[in-house]
Amino acid sequence: MKLEDIPRLSLGFLPTPIEKMERLSSELGIFLSVKRDDFTGFGGGGNKVRKLEYLMADAVAQGVNVLITTGGHQSNHARMTAAAARKFGMKPILVLRGNRPDLYQGNLLLDHLFGAEIDFLDPDAYFTEINPRMDHHAAEAEARGEKAYIIPLGGASALGAMGYVNAVKELAEQYAATGTATPDYIVAPVGSGGTLAGLHVGCAMFMPKTEVIGIAVTGSAVPFSERIAVMANAAAEFLDDDRRWTADEIRIENDYIGPGYSIPSEAGNAAIKLAGNKEGVLLDPVYTGKAFAGIMGCVEAGSIARGSSVLFIHCGGSPALYPFAGQLTSDLTTATAG
Repeated sequence: MKLEDIPRLSLGFLPTPIEKMERLSSELGIFLSVKRDDFTGFGGGGNKVRKLEYLMADAVAQGVNVLITTGGHQSNHARMTAAAARKFGMKPILVLRGNRPDLYQGNLLLDHLFGAEIDFLDPDAYFTEINPRMDHHAAEAEARGEKAYIIPLGGASALGAMGYVNAVKELAEQYAATGTATPDYIVAPVGSGGTLAGLHVGCAMFMPKTEVIGIAVTGSAVPFSERIAVMANAAAEFLDDDRRWTADEIRIENDYIGPGYSIPSEAGNAAIKLAGNKEGVLLDPVYTGKAFAGIMGCVEAGSIARGSSVLFIHCGGSPALYPFAGQLTSDLTTATAG
């Protein structure tokens, strides 16, 4: 099936701009630009809108009225799925990793404002219990005479990956319109893998000279390179494309996770402050801060060459800044104590 023939609903404010980062470029010794997918607008903005345009088209076509998905405590995907559900008259059910807090902040507050039913799942049981728990909610909905639709973690599926195949097509058109060469590298955070799978397929189709780099922000029982290769192959097959990937062809940098998923890292916090101070760009401690720390580390190590052109996919996530205010302002506490 051709990309343009796949059913898709319009949710995001697209195309998003490509912004040159002149001060950060000078700081790092590369030509850095940012694809501002934090400006997609809908539901607070972020990259998940692109996946949801395809996933929601499928859900609407099936007559769904209950939408179920999962994610971390501060999941951008869960927040945007809840918003999309409400836009199309569906009830959102979110199964979130973590214990119920006394105070809802950041994305969790927005989940509540979107009227989502939130089911908190013990972090230690999350990876073994998540699919049975979502299946349970779906079965309960069906027993009530409703029709349920489960969206996987991060919208990571062959259909969801179409969002970033289409994003690369959008990028190629933007570069062609301005007579600008495509970048040497595209860099994106990796949490569930759907974005990177779509980027690999999209670059193969529309920007073949560009290398895709993923910066892992969480660990994975199955290596990300294997998971993403499988997803990219499924997405290519969906598009009747003969190209296939092996795990060895998927570049993932695993040195920037820090203490763990959704736990701020020292390098990530430094990257957040650098981007804010140099360009007025907001990054977050869960995804984009760690991914930008990965760009800085790769340049320092020489695995991203100085003088090369780099496009960073800003996947949004600024609501997740606020629950981590304490970690991001620890320098104020230190200064006061001194």
